[in-house]
Amino acid sequence: MKIAIAQIAPVWLDRAATLSKIITYVEDAAGNDADLVVFGETILPGYPFWLEGTGGARFNDPMQKDMFLHYATEAVCIEEGMLEPLCSRCRELKIAVVVGILERPLDRGGSSVYCSLVYIDKAGTIQNVHRKLQPTYEERLVWSPGDGHGLRTFPIEGFQLGGLNCWENWMPLPRAALYGQGETLHVAIWPGSVRNTEVLTRFLAREGRSYCISACGLMRVEDVPESTPYYREIIENLGEMPADGGSCLAAPDGSWLIEPIAGKEALVYAEIDPKEVLRERQNFDPSGHYSRPDVTQLTINRERQSVLKINN
Repeated sequence: MKIAIAQIAPVWLDRAATLSKIITYVEDAAGNDADLVVFGETILPGYPFWLEGTGGARFNDPMQKDMFLHYATEAVCIEEGMLEPLCSRCRELKIAVVVGILERPLDRGGSSVYCSLVYIDKAGTIQNVHRKLQPTYEERLVWSPGDGHGLRTFPIEGFQLGGLNCWENWMPLPRAALYGQGETLHVAIWPGSVRNTEVLTRFLAREGRSYCISACGLMRVEDVPESTPYYREIIENLGEMPADGGSCLAAPDGSWLIEPIAGKEALVYAEIDPKEVLRERQNFDPSGHYSRPDVTQLTINRERQSVLKINN
């Protein structure tokens, strides 16, 4: 299978413009015969980079309320068809996509937002929406915690595809949940940090005896549109490059196929072979011959969380 990793900067907090940019990269990847193209965490419409430098934890602060309003307004409501332009291009071009979105779902009232990993198959069908189980540190000021509904794997071109958002990849049990479903191609999506991907990508590949893609975003101070609310306050506290990329790919033996790419937008390609997974599992298979289900087992709650239990 030929995979593509798209390391891009969003048109920050602009859903329509960022979606157009994503579609352009999907078209380029399809034009180079890729079967799958992967984008970073909440690339649509962007990561909440304003929080750290602008007092994101101040309670009842007007700026933080205004920024949340702007952020949530530019979020993706899947139920309203906001991903349909991307799904249509996947269908037309016969290419699959994994993309990180800021989701504002109607099934949780339509006001809270979630960091979600979306898998769209070659038929243009949204197969999975995995909401990040545990937002990290300042992310908890804007993102809501997700659930286990999206802890699933899917067949694609001889592989079994699974994925997690950012620091979820440090969580042993969600990883084990995907291993137990036969995952052979792991996708880790990130806002952009070489210091994370250079350490964890090879480990995930080696532990799972799977291919591991780390797809990252990029964010530079010049990527903040002047139309952004509180533009001046944000750019003065943002730093030159709050997200430096780090997209990469490791083989099932933990070796680099694509080393971390830093500081620039890129669309990179690699050919991967499911036979290499089987070769490496000769001596270690985390859910097969090197597991002990008679001693330890994992329970997954896949129920989509809701405040309602409706009995008809």
